[in-house]
Amino acid sequence: MSVVKINVLTVPAEQREELERRFSGRAGIVESADGFEWFELLRPQEGTDQYLVYTRWRSEEDFKRWTESQAFQRGHAQAAADAAAQGQGQGHGHGQGHGQGQGQEAGQGHGHGRGPAATGATLWSFEVVQSTGPKDES
Repeated sequence: MSVVKINVLTVPAEQREELERRFSGRAGIVESADGFEWFELLRPQEGTDQYLVYTRWRSEEDFKRWTESQAFQRGHAQAAADAAAQGQGQGHGHGQGHGQGQGQEAGQGHGHGRGPAATGATLWSFEVVQSTGPKDES
């Protein structure tokens, strides 16, 4: 079954619009990766400042290949350069998982602007054990 990577991004209220703008600018980057199945950016509704970046992959190996790809590396190298230019840290732990060490996704909240839009990040990893969708009523 598939694997799911959820990158939890802590985003101050004043950076929400910027984060969403950066993600909208990443269209097509991860979608062409071998083994990629799904992406969603989930905006918090109340009580938290954490966005969820949900991706689903055919396998752990496919996800790992993505995090080691040139497209992924370019996106994160630009984010690091922007943060360094501003004297900021990356704002996320790269050993965390998606967010890269096992990798974060390009556009994750930075990379298309000045410094990171997120002040922190954590990667959650799951294996899909059961999955269902709407019933076909035909």
